[in-house]
Amino acid sequence: MQSTALTLLFAAALVVSLLVKFWLSTRQMRHVAAHRDTVPAAFAQTTTLAAHQKAADYTLAKGRFGLLSTAFGTAVLLGWTLLGGLDVVNVAVRDAIEPRFGGMAYQLALLAAFAFISGLLDLPFELYSTFRIEQRFGFNRMTWKLYLADMVKGVIVGALIGLPIAALILWLMGAAGTLWWLWAWGAWMGFNLLILVLYPTVIAPLFNKFQPLSDESLKARVQTLMQRCGFQAKGLFVMDGSKRSAHANAYFTGLGAAKRVVFFDTLLHKLTPGEVEAVLAHELGHFKHKHVTKRMVSMFAMSLAGFALLGWLSSQTWFYTALGVQPSLGAPNDAVALLLFLLVVPVFAFFISPLFAQLSRKHEFQADAYACAQASGQDLAAALLKLHEDNASTLTPDPVYVRFYYSHPAALERLTAIQSHASLQASRA
Repeated sequence: MQSTALTLLFAAALVVSLLVKFWLSTRQMRHVAAHRDTVPAAFAQTTTLAAHQKAADYTLAKGRFGLLSTAFGTAVLLGWTLLGGLDVVNVAVRDAIEPRFGGMAYQLALLAAFAFISGLLDLPFELYSTFRIEQRFGFNRMTWKLYLADMVKGVIVGALIGLPIAALILWLMGAAGTLWWLWAWGAWMGFNLLILVLYPTVIAPLFNKFQPLSDESLKARVQTLMQRCGFQAKGLFVMDGSKRSAHANAYFTGLGAAKRVVFFDTLLHKLTPGEVEAVLAHELGHFKHKHVTKRMVSMFAMSLAGFALLGWLSSQTWFYTALGVQPSLGAPNDAVALLLFLLVVPVFAFFISPLFAQLSRKHEFQADAYACAQASGQDLAAALLKLHEDNASTLTPDPVYVRFYYSHPAALERLTAIQSHASLQASRA
């Protein structure tokens, strides 16, 4: 009874989520296409019609491709679960590995086989996105040699990092009793904190070059801003983002004393020093309002709930049978439980994702307000307009699509708020 109920619930959630995704995507494409030939009045003085149409065409191309990849992803998910794909792979790996190498080797091999097959299925879509869509609109700078090198390094790093934590969690699932999920959650949190420390100095340099910021004038300006905001970073670095893409960005990374500020070289080429300062002030606003800490706490809380739920589901036979897996007597099913959980949870989490998107947009407004107080609101507005144009981000998204998906406010909403802050700032000067 429980098995049938879960099967029907999962199938219904999968179908409804697919229909909602298609509805939202088609709304977005219709809205963008309908406004393609006219630059919105608020941007008429700063955005050319050619740039506006490029953004529309880029959005439409990604939207059409997104419909195909979403449909394919849903079919693959259905194949892994209700159609028994995971069960087939599980049996094959178990029969080949467990008799010779034992239960832990079998479970790790199952995780590796799942990752390998999933990667192969996703590969054509990733290649088309990079070498057709991004190439067509002038964003891709990735060569085949670099792409293959990144792939090899990614697999090696993923194995070196992923297999040990997976082995630890699987061991805890089998050896730590009924409260294994609590110990596993602690291990997972410790692992994530360790990655935050290691990523800037160990992992990221494997893929990109990081040079200290050499522009002394900009460096002094940035350091003055950080001192004014009470923020300390271990260094200011420029990353060779242009090696792979023309998209521009800047970010903070690291934890504690390992925090560092990273600018894409493409960003520094496109923005004035004042605009760079304003963008950095926005990022500092996230720290000032403790958005990063709040997100980490939320992640910890949600992962704790997730591990607790997995702890209960993994002991229920109907959880496996409802999702297309027939566990054999005496066979360890911890890896199967983990994979099923990771496959199924996103389907249900999709329906609450607008809540997190709304919270993220709220944080962006707060960071913009902070940036306007610490730097120039006009420079922030100018920087955002440049980044929208250089990244071919549409200025006319569908409002419902924005509410559901956008982690940042739509351009018009955001610039209106920034201009309001800038006007208030000017009146007080």
